[in-house]
Amino acid sequence: MSSVSNPVQDREVLQGDLRQKGWAALPASYGIPSVAPSLDEARAWCKHLAETHYENFHVASWFLPKKLRPHFHAIYAYCRVSDDLGDETGDREQSLALLDQWNEELDACYAGMARHPVFVALAETIKACGIPKEPFADLLVAFKQDQTVTRFRDMEEVLAYCRYSANPVGRLVLYACGYSDTERFRLSDLTCSALQLANFWQDVASDYRQRDRIYIPQDAMQRFGVTEETIAAGVATPEFKALLREQVDYARSLFEGGIPLIGMVDNELALDLDLFSRGGLEILRAIEQRDYDVLSARPDISKTTKIGLALRAVSGKFLPGLRLKSKAA
Repeated sequence: MSSVSNPVQDREVLQGDLRQKGWAALPASYGIPSVAPSLDEARAWCKHLAETHYENFHVASWFLPKKLRPHFHAIYAYCRVSDDLGDETGDREQSLALLDQWNEELDACYAGMARHPVFVALAETIKACGIPKEPFADLLVAFKQDQTVTRFRDMEEVLAYCRYSANPVGRLVLYACGYSDTERFRLSDLTCSALQLANFWQDVASDYRQRDRIYIPQDAMQRFGVTEETIAAGVATPEFKALLREQVDYARSLFEGGIPLIGMVDNELALDLDLFSRGGLEILRAIEQRDYDVLSARPDISKTTKIGLALRAVSGKFLPGLRLKSKAA
């Protein structure tokens, strides 16, 4: 007697298999436990992830009030794991399956049924800071989009991507610090989009070679006579340099638009905003110093510059006049 295939069950089996394989490609600690950890255990997990995966977090966390650090650890851990689910499995279908499961865990978190350490810690942050689900869910939209969208028609499409990939992070930070008004969100969005663009222009070569992604708008490439073959060849032609100059100038204009936010938040958060804005601007300067050649080598910020940024931020804690205020800063 032949059995009749059930499409719904077949999809569930396939989805489950993809998830199992996907989790296997990631650190074992990323797996969803059968028993939820305690809040202290969950916060320790997030703190460890934050402090071992992101070198700038050490500097930024110096300026955070102690009571806010667990919230920032939880938010960072959510962003880090989400990003890894999208980029580190090596398989598009597995990534999509894992991101769907992560979205289910987010829903469970808001329903009071968190299991993963990230969501156990995040549940307390959400409650304490009054954070809605939207910015967390928006990030997953971007990571899913990464699996299927690799080219962008114009800057409007790139910024639409930043609206999901970068801007929610800034909004989460503002929520954690007690801010939730429209104007601060608008300025934060400018800064976060600028940081995202700076990273895009820094990583043109690796994004293309490793992920087959080109974030430079296609219409701008056409205007300057730059083709994908130029990027593939790894040779920064005069046309490519002129193209990237335009993109760098645009990113800088977004940074400048977001600078007023630094003066609209408390001192500790202002120091972080100043530090990361300066860091983004230093990426743009590093690109300029290479004469816009980001194809033959990645323009990095030197350790000396990073130390200088950190020292300037520390000095700014005692000498607020050193904060970023103008185009010339």
